[in-house]
Amino acid sequence: MSKEKFIDPKVLATIKDLPLLAKTVVEGFMSGQNQSLRRGAGLEFSQYRSYQPGDDLRQLDWKMFARSDRYYIREAEVDTNITVRFIIDGSASMGHEDMNGLSKMDYARFLVASLAYLATTQGDAVGLYVLHEEQLINLTPRSDNMHLQRFWHQLSEIKPAGRFPNPATAANLFSDRRQKELTVFVTDLYEYEDEIKNLLYKLGAQRHELLLFHLMSRNELDFTFDGTLTFEDLETGQTLQVGTAEQRKSYLTKLQEWLQQTEKDMRNRQIAYDRFVTDEPLDKALRTFLKNRLLYG
Repeated sequence: MSKEKFIDPKVLATIKDLPLLAKTVVEGFMSGQNQSLRRGAGLEFSQYRSYQPGDDLRQLDWKMFARSDRYYIREAEVDTNITVRFIIDGSASMGHEDMNGLSKMDYARFLVASLAYLATTQGDAVGLYVLHEEQLINLTPRSDNMHLQRFWHQLSEIKPAGRFPNPATAANLFSDRRQKELTVFVTDLYEYEDEIKNLLYKLGAQRHELLLFHLMSRNELDFTFDGTLTFEDLETGQTLQVGTAEQRKSYLTKLQEWLQQTEKDMRNRQIAYDRFVTDEPLDKALRTFLKNRLLYG
C-alpha cells in the first residue's frame, strides 16, 4: 500500500500505534513536497555567494577577497525554530461520530499527532493543551524525543466529556507565552454563549499567529440522515425528535449562513480559519499548517 493512502482517515483508524501513524502520515506527505533550506545571517556557516548591491557588508569574507580579489558573502542557516502550541477542545461534542465510525476526536488525534511530528522534525518545540470542563491538561512545549513520546501518550488518552470550560479554567492558556509562537486550535466550535469564539478572540489578540482548525463530520455538514430521528446533545443530554425530510433544507441553509459568518468573524480578527471534514485526507491540513509555519518562521 502506498504511503499516500495512509493519509486517509479510514486507513489511519486501523493503525493503533500513534507514533507509527504520525510518522507514516508525515513521511508520505513530505515525499511529495519540495523542501528548501532558508538561508541568511546566522551562526553556522553554510556557503558563499557573490556580493550583491545592498548586502550587509558585515557578512563579507575578507579572506576570500584576499585570495580571489572578489567580494563574497558568507551565508548561514537561519535559526527559524519556533514554539507550536496545540490546543484541543476536549468537550463531549468532539465525540460525535460520522457514518464511518470516526469521531471528531479521532480525527483531531490523527491530525495533531502528525503535525507535532512534522514540527519536531523541523526543530520546533511542541506543547499540548486539552480543554475539559473543569480542567486544562497541559504539556509545556519542548523539542526533544522523550517529550514527543509524552505528547503522543497524552494525546492518545484524551476522552471527550462535559462542556467547554469557563474562562477561569482556560486562563492558563495565556501564561508562559513564547516570543515566536504558532498556536493551532482544534475544535468543532460547538458552544452555547460564544465561549469558544471569545477565547479565540483573546488568543488572537496576543499578537501570535493563530490557526483555527474547525472540525465537522460529513453527516452534520450534509445532514445525511433519513426518517424521523431523536437527536441527543452530547454535552447536556437534551433530546429532540426531528423529521429529517422536513428539516433538511432549513438546517442546511442556517448552517451555511453560520459557517460563512464564522469564517468572516475569524478573518476580521486576523485568525486563520480552515474547515476540515472528518472523512477528508489529512494532506490538506498538513499543507495548511506547513504553509503558515513557513510564513511565520
